[in-house]
Amino acid sequence: MTTPPPFLTTDRLSLRPFTDTEADLDLVVELDSDPEVMRYLTGGRPMTRDEIRAGSFARMLPEDEDKGFWATHLRDTGEFIGWLCLRPGLNAPPDHADLGYRLRKAAWGKGYAREGALALIEKGFGELGYTRITGNTMYVNDRSRHVMETCGLTYVRTYFEEWPYSVEGDEHGDVEYALTREEWLARGA
Repeated sequence: MTTPPPFLTTDRLSLRPFTDTEADLDLVVELDSDPEVMRYLTGGRPMTRDEIRAGSFARMLPEDEDKGFWATHLRDTGEFIGWLCLRPGLNAPPDHADLGYRLRKAAWGKGYAREGALALIEKGFGELGYTRITGNTMYVNDRSRHVMETCGLTYVRTYFEEWPYSVEGDEHGDVEYALTREEWLARGA
């Protein structure tokens, strides 16, 4: 199977749909096997290949070409650095989307999450017709909160949910950030 064409490109990134292949599964397994990448998701417990195949990877496979998860590669080298997503929110109106990202540790601190997220926000509000984009993370995940804030999302609320894994700092809850299309337009898009 050939690699699908990019869904979106930025100056440094190329986002493409995941394919139901062992090669793409291998990329996600490598990413989710890093305890530091999984720190705020499983408390650092690496996920097994079977857990990833049945869980997160199954969710990443495209149902709609404009919604979902995208394998994210550096444009100049083709190196896989993680994924970004923009998909309809759970139990949310169809014109609301949830923004997310997970990158390899080697890609942290280089502005890739922000660059990809800004491009997805622009596409979401400009082309895909979303009226509200949200992002969620643990309260203690300062890096993820910083990405959302620098992309223009603002804090909405703190909430508490039961998660299958204990994570250091989970007693502080999770936070939701959001940006509306009107706010995005008012900031000069």
